Amino acid sequence: MERQDATAGNERLTATTAVLLLILLAAEGVTILSIRPLLSAHIVIGLLLIPPVALKLLSTGYRFLRYYTGDIAYVAKGPPHLLMRVLAPLLVVTTLVVLGTGVAMLALGPRHGRDVLLGLHKGSFVVWFFLMAVHVLVYAPRLPRLVLSGRTLGRRAVLVASSVAAGALLAGATYSLAAPWLHRAHDHEREGAGRYLSVFR
Repeated sequence: MERQDATAGNERLTATTAVLLLILLAAEGVTILSIRPLLSAHIVIGLLLIPPVALKLLSTGYRFLRYYTGDIAYVAKGPPHLLMRVLAPLLVVTTLVVLGTGVAMLALGPRHGRDVLLGLHKGSFVVWFFLMAVHVLVYAPRLPRLVLSGRTLGRRAVLVASSVAAGALLAGATYSLAAPWLHRAHDHEREGAGRYLSVFR
């Protein structure tokens, strides 16, 4: 029974973290629609995402590890969805590339390898978006039942809230690195407004 509770707890933690990530990713998607004026929010949300993503990778990675090392409870529960077993490595890699290139651009600034990093950031995002869409379609119908069930809701909430708090601390500690990018975006907006106004002169 304890082993079964462990597998269920892991699944519920993964689902609860997934709900948080869907909310944050939706907010991040809004910033992409108008990236220059919303660049500040894009950077903050991107940094907020890192600890919850790490928590999700840990919980899903733990399940994969326990299953493939022959843990009785996890083997009895059955393997992960076949499609997800195929796509999961690509999803993990593209997630790490999207976040990694974003952090690298923030750390290095717009004058160091901007074109290469930005290209990798955008390209990996396109692949990631497709994989994530498939992932959501497969698992989303199960989320409400998993999130609201079980006796460990309080503990799950603490873990997920802690990941958000860690993301907020990370964003607060590193946000000053965004200044060169924000100045660059502001300069581009000013140049664009100048060109627009020149038409009427």
